[in-house]
Amino acid sequence: MQVLSIETLQEDPKAPVSMRSVFSHCALTGNLNLHKNIIPPGKRIPLSEISDHGENVYSIITNGSIVTETTGETHRISEGETIFISAGHEHIAYNDGNEDCEILCVHI
Repeated sequence: MQVLSIETLQEDPKAPVSMRSVFSHCALTGNLNLHKNIIPPGKRIPLSEISDHGENVYSIITNGSIVTETTGETHRISEGETIFISAGHEHIAYNDGNEDCEILCVHI
């Protein structure tokens, strides 16, 4: 077993928001990635255009809230709520609040 503290993990210097990869595993069935994002007030991910991933994304908001936009839908997701975005589904997220939004994301 390995125990990690998210605060001690290195941030991705290329990420538009604070993004710390907790683990990444490649198996016969595909990739599994877990990371923590911190989106400051007024910021969005991605910085421009629209994101779509080749894998499913499961996320839980651990602090604050964000607004997510997908094809024709807009939702506010708040602390304690979860998000599922299917592979290839275009989306963005932005923080229109006054505190950081913290999100744990699993890409499978």
